[in-house]
Amino acid sequence: MVTAAHPLTVPTGHTGLVGHTEHTGHSSHTGHPRPTKAPALRHLGPNWYAPVMGTAIVATAGAGLPLDIPGLRTTCAAVWALALTMLVTLLAARAAHWTHHRDQARAHLLDPAMAPFYGCLSMALLAVGGGALVVGRDWIGTPAAVALDAALFTTGTLIGLAAAVAVPYLMVVRHRADPSQATPVWLLPLVAPMVSAALGPLLVPHLPAGQPRETLLLGCFAMFGLSLLATLVMLPLIFARLVTGGPLPLALSPTLFLVLGPLGQSTTAVDKFAVTAPGVLPAPYDQGFGMLAVLYGVPVMGFALLWLVLAGAVVLRARRRGMGFSMTWWAFTFPVGTCVTGAEGLARHTGLVVYDGLAVALYALLLTAWAVAAAHTARGLLSGRLLAAPR
Repeated sequence: MVTAAHPLTVPTGHTGLVGHTEHTGHSSHTGHPRPTKAPALRHLGPNWYAPVMGTAIVATAGAGLPLDIPGLRTTCAAVWALALTMLVTLLAARAAHWTHHRDQARAHLLDPAMAPFYGCLSMALLAVGGGALVVGRDWIGTPAAVALDAALFTTGTLIGLAAAVAVPYLMVVRHRADPSQATPVWLLPLVAPMVSAALGPLLVPHLPAGQPRETLLLGCFAMFGLSLLATLVMLPLIFARLVTGGPLPLALSPTLFLVLGPLGQSTTAVDKFAVTAPGVLPAPYDQGFGMLAVLYGVPVMGFALLWLVLAGAVVLRARRRGMGFSMTWWAFTFPVGTCVTGAEGLARHTGLVVYDGLAVALYALLLTAWAVAAAHTARGLLSGRLLAAPR
């Protein structure tokens, strides 16, 4: 059981989620720590891309709200700029991590709890890139936004597809995870292609008409299927672990919200397909996506709300039992944000006010979660606690 005394303490087998249990090396002769370069970055893992994702979704989800609030779009653009700044800073920090702490970086790949977070790198790139076309173009102009999104989408998609293959491969041939260690974190590399599927259609209108547009749109639909079927394979393992093994350790309880990611993102994806398909795909397929957006989106959003209540109840239970802050709290942001964009899409296709209300309510939850996670993260960075070696 995770103790409440230190929020970075984790149980054996889950070291990568809130910190790494590895200690810096000691000399066999002197017993003193060996000096290392950039020691503040030694424990900076790929899970740190989660704050970038959570910040970017605040901007893009807010821009689609059915609210006429003065300054809302400008504020969303500013939040996107913050996400872009965070991404650039983190990419530089992670490059330094690989340069100065290659042993630790390789250890992350062999850690079944940390390796899935390489999917977060892909999703951070994609989320910031998509935000450039949604709100960032207000500040940097459409041509620059298209160029930035094209670069980040291409890079993020390639990394996401690689992670979707490489991480499960490592889980099969190198990792030795026990079934009792199954957590929603295992979904992360599988969800990354779904983010590509949802954000790729934004680039379709900026491609030459004809086969380039159709290829990208159907390529996104293929990634939708890839991610959806892989999620359907993995999700029963996670739910079986919860039913047979009981609640997750306290620090891992927020990861239950990660299940919302493929649900909300897939609902968002079919909405984007329906909006983009007319004029791109031949009849009758161009209209078929409009039907899919409702026939798929409505039941999946229903299950997402069921899971939201279940996960929320488990998290409240964990909080009453002493769950402290850890980086897993960022799981409350991006997955909820995908449900916001999914609800916005359903409102667009059904015309039902109830989905407008759902989008606003979920966005309020997203804002609250983001503010709390951001405040705790900033405090932890200033104190150095979040980058320190966990006990």
